[in-house]
Amino acid sequence: MTQVDMLKDMFHKQELLNARIGVNCAAMNDEQRQQWILNYCRAMTQEIAELTDSVPWKWWAKYQKFDTQNARVEVVDLFHFLMSAAMVLGMSAEDVYNAYMEKNKVNFQRQDSGYHVKDENDSRHI
Repeated sequence: MTQVDMLKDMFHKQELLNARIGVNCAAMNDEQRQQWILNYCRAMTQEIAELTDSVPWKWWAKYQKFDTQNARVEVVDLFHFLMSAAMVLGMSAEDVYNAYMEKNKVNFQRQDSGYHVKDENDSRHI
């Protein structure tokens, strides 16, 4: 039995879903790419709001409970839109993985150095 590359599999399934609803990243021009990035940013903002609502954040309300199951679903919804945004930008699962690994190194270097000064150039190579 072969090992499944989970991230590649997720990207593939998201690409199929996007195609089913009529989103074809490969055929987009720059203006359409900008619009779809905005669409996905707005969708992710809404999903983050829904994730926030899963957590009892109203300190004055005693009736709230942490809805762990709904929070998990909202995190997955975020992944759907985040992968779609990556695809609009022409990123594959491998591209996302490689960029993550490089950015993770930068983040550790920032912590090692105390991260006292913001340096926008420390991740331009990613």
